[in-house]
Amino acid sequence: MSEPRIGLALGGGGARGMSHIPVLEAFDELGIRPYAIAGTSIGSILGAAYAAGRSGKEVRGIALDLFADRNAVLGALWKLRPKKLTDMFTGGTVTFDPLNVLEAFVAEHLPESFEELDIPLTVLATDFYGCNEVDITKGPLLPAIAASIAIPAVFRPITREGRILIDGGVVNPLPFDRLPPECDVVVAVDVVGAPVPRNDRQSPTSLDAIFGSSQILMQSITQQKLKQGRPELLLRPENDNIRVLDFLKTQQVLDKAESLRVHTIQRLTEILSDLEKNNN
Repeated sequence: MSEPRIGLALGGGGARGMSHIPVLEAFDELGIRPYAIAGTSIGSILGAAYAAGRSGKEVRGIALDLFADRNAVLGALWKLRPKKLTDMFTGGTVTFDPLNVLEAFVAEHLPESFEELDIPLTVLATDFYGCNEVDITKGPLLPAIAASIAIPAVFRPITREGRILIDGGVVNPLPFDRLPPECDVVVAVDVVGAPVPRNDRQSPTSLDAIFGSSQILMQSITQQKLKQGRPELLLRPENDNIRVLDFLKTQQVLDKAESLRVHTIQRLTEILSDLEKNNN
């Protein structure tokens, strides 16, 4: 029997997406490389790093190094702030250029194009005016990821091939349905989470309301997709008070997600064993 083709879908969810890393480490421990990867938002960043040949352990190290020094992170973001008053306050919010942010934080860890990746990767974005999903599989890598992470109210949209693109989670927060149909096994990691109240207040802040509403919408999309078909292995970290922009809590997210690594190893081993038995 040939090696099973395993598709890996990494969903969007901001800082909670660091929970993808223990799953990548589980693949490494099992000696498995995905046949293909599909990623939305934060899942597109981590998926690209893994598809480029980085191990799960290496991805963990990069993430921890990036967010280890709070002052360094805030200083880098300050340098990336909009410089023109017209850019800073247009539309009522201060938004960052996602491509500049990626170039400052992760560009050195990624190749320039999809064609240089070791594993086929599909990056999900949303055509804002076309109101539909955009699947990107070739060409420059960083601009595609920039489009996929362009969360409204945080990042500016990206213009690509005449279209205005925003966060892929708006239309497809868990892109297991964008993996090749020939995959024998699909593993999907859902890190969207749900709104959690703050201990010090009864009602959400304005920012919590914006991001919490997005979580509810993305949960609804995923629930509908799961009614039509389910991945062989669906993984979800425990819901907690980690919010979309809590990247300075990366170590905490990783610690809480350790159970995902163990669960992935156990369940994927069982699934592959059953698959081998059925094919003999």
